[in-house]
Amino acid sequence: MSAHEIRPPLYEWDGLGFETRSVHVGDTDAHGYRARITPIYLTAGYRFDSLQQGWDRFTGEDPGQIYSRNQNPTHIVAEQRIASLEGGTGAILVGSGQAAITTTLLGLAGAGEHIVSTATVYGGTQAIFERTLPRLGVGVDYVWDWTDEAEWDAAIRPETKAIFTESIPNPRCDIVDVAFVARVAARHGLPLVVDNTVATPYLTRPFEDGAHIIIHSSTKQLSGHGAGLSGVIVDGGNFDWEGASRAYPGITDAPAGGRSILEKHGRRALEVYLRTGIVNDLGPALSPLNSFLLQQGIETLALRVDRHRDNAHRIAHWLAEQPEVGRVDYAGLPDSPHRELADRIYGGKPGSVFAFSLAGGRAAAEVFYDALRIVSRMTHIGDTRSMALHVATTTHVGFTQEHRDRLGIDDGLIRLSVGIETADDLIADLRQALDAVASA
Repeated sequence: MSAHEIRPPLYEWDGLGFETRSVHVGDTDAHGYRARITPIYLTAGYRFDSLQQGWDRFTGEDPGQIYSRNQNPTHIVAEQRIASLEGGTGAILVGSGQAAITTTLLGLAGAGEHIVSTATVYGGTQAIFERTLPRLGVGVDYVWDWTDEAEWDAAIRPETKAIFTESIPNPRCDIVDVAFVARVAARHGLPLVVDNTVATPYLTRPFEDGAHIIIHSSTKQLSGHGAGLSGVIVDGGNFDWEGASRAYPGITDAPAGGRSILEKHGRRALEVYLRTGIVNDLGPALSPLNSFLLQQGIETLALRVDRHRDNAHRIAHWLAEQPEVGRVDYAGLPDSPHRELADRIYGGKPGSVFAFSLAGGRAAAEVFYDALRIVSRMTHIGDTRSMALHVATTTHVGFTQEHRDRLGIDDGLIRLSVGIETADDLIADLRQALDAVASA
C-alpha cells in the first residue's frame, strides 16, 4: 500500500483549529513502526510490486511513489499540512520559492503566451519575469496601480494565461487586496496566482478571496529557522479549467484512447499536472531533509507569527519617530496609504517585513547597516532572527535607476525582517546604528 493511500485525507481535519492542524495534519506511518515524527526517506526511487503497478503509476491510475524527483513520502506531511492551512485541495513541495513560481507559471503559459503581474513584487520574482521567462517566449507586463481596472484591462491580452500578485509585497509592505484582483481575474476568466509568503495562511488565506493558486517560499515564514530551502505550490481546486476561455491543454487534453488529467483527477487536476508534468520534467526536487525541517517549522507557525508581527508593529512605530529616518513603509502606520487594508485584512499588524529609508541616503544607509550588531546583515526574511538588507545594492541591483525609482527603492532604503527577539533589544540595536549615522 502506498503512502498516498494511507495518509489521512484533508477533510478529516476540517473544523479543527489552525494550531491543531499545524501540528497534526498529514501524519502518516507508512511502515507501521509507530514513529511519532515523520521519518526522513533518503531514497531516490521505489520498488514496484509488479509490471502492472509500474504501468499504473506512470499512467496516473495508481498515485503511489515513482521517483523522488516528483514525490517523496517525507514530503506528504508538509504538503498535506500546508494545503489544509491554506484551504486547498493539495500541494507540491519543490526546491525553493523561485522554483515554485517558475514551475507554476511555465505550467500555465508557454512560448508566445503572456502573464500579467502587479508591479511591486519581490525583486527575485521580477528577475524571473524579465530575464528567464522572456527567453522561453513568455511575456510579462506589469500593472502599477492594481486598483485601476482600466489598467488591468489594457494589460490583459487574448494570449494572457495568468495573473500574479503578492498578498503583502516585499520589501515595501504595500498591501494588495487579493479579493479585488480576483474579481479582475474572474472577469477575464484567468487563474490568479498569489504569493502568500510574507502573510502566511495564519494571517490571510487567498483562496477565500477568490485566488486559484498559492505559492510560498517556504524557506521563509513557514519554516522560520532558515535551516533549509524549500518552496510550495498549493492548488485551490477552484478554477474551471474546462470552461476557461483560454486553453490549458496539459490539464484538459486527453491522450489518444485515454482520459485527460482533469477527467481523472477533478479538483486536483492542477496539482497532478504540475507534479507529473512540469516538476517531473524540470526536476526542481526538494531534499527530504529540507522537507523534514519545514515540517518542524510549521508546527510553531502561529506562535511565531504573533510574536513577529507584535515586534514589527512596535518597531515600525518607533522608527517613524526617529529624526534620522525619512520614511517608513509599514502599512500599519496611521499615515500609510495602505492603512485601511492593513486594518481590514490584518487587524492593523500586516506581517513582519517592511522597509524604511534613511534621510541621509546611501551614505547614511551604509553607516547604519555596517553598525548593526543583533540584526543580521543578510538576504532572507521570515526567520526567528531579525535581518536587514540594503535593497538597492542587493535584490534590486540589476534594475535600472528609473525602475527602482518607480518602485520606491531609493538609495537609503533598508528592508527589515523583524524576528522574535526581545523588542527592547532590537530597538536598542537600531538606535545605536542610528547614533552611528548621527555621529558620521
